[in-house]
Amino acid sequence: MRVLILNQAEVSRLLPMAECMEVMADVLKALARGEAILPLRPVMWLPERVGALAMMPAYLRNLDIMGLKAISVFPGNLGTEFDSHQGAVLLFETKHGQLLAIMDASSITAIRTAAVSGVATQLLARKDARDLAILGSGVQAQTHLEAMLLARKIARVRVWSRDPDHAQFFAQGQSQRHRITVEPMRSAPEAVTGADIICTTTSAREPVLLREWIAPGSHINAVGASTPFTRELDTPTVVNAQLFVDRRESALIAGACNRRPGRSTSHI
Repeated sequence: MRVLILNQAEVSRLLPMAECMEVMADVLKALARGEAILPLRPVMWLPERVGALAMMPAYLRNLDIMGLKAISVFPGNLGTEFDSHQGAVLLFETKHGQLLAIMDASSITAIRTAAVSGVATQLLARKDARDLAILGSGVQAQTHLEAMLLARKIARVRVWSRDPDHAQFFAQGQSQRHRITVEPMRSAPEAVTGADIICTTTSAREPVLLREWIAPGSHINAVGASTPFTRELDTPTVVNAQLFVDRRESALIAGACNRRPGRSTSHI
């Protein structure tokens, strides 16, 4: 049995954002048609919730492929040499259950998550959306900037981080990378006021985005609050928003949706 092994750099090279957005659009359609199996992920939390281990199995019928992502999540790694998300993706064929590939999960997670936000932005944001705000300055902030630049003709980018030095470093690096001016802002309200598109990419446990700051008709990609213990949006934002999710069952356990009265959501 031959097994393909891809490291972080190889995954990044072989999975460009534009292609990943196309793939994710197709996969989301397959999921909506019932052509995929995607169980809720089991999560094991460490004492005092300093970190977690999550396991995410899935099956795609039209490719006769099944896989599993096992990933550790350590928010305290932000700003260090270690990724906050580390792990591996295992890929199997479904005729005999043979292992086909083992791939680094850090790059896949970073690219795939932003690619889904990119697809959502293409479908849901106003066509004339040009002003982008990013809350957070980590890996997801980087990949979301890349996805947003593909989804819309962005003319202005503002970034805010709880650590001003991180925001400054992000702005300098991403300005050079994408040849667009990224403005580091001193506060979250300054970053989002008047923005057409807002991406929240933090590990916050308390809201970092308040309803009173948000312009009417803004599109929000809220990706950081993926557990009941994290929260990026305040209750008025969630209550007054029209929510679109990739999977209702997963969204209902997330930090924002589990605080929404009535919990009414729509699928993309």
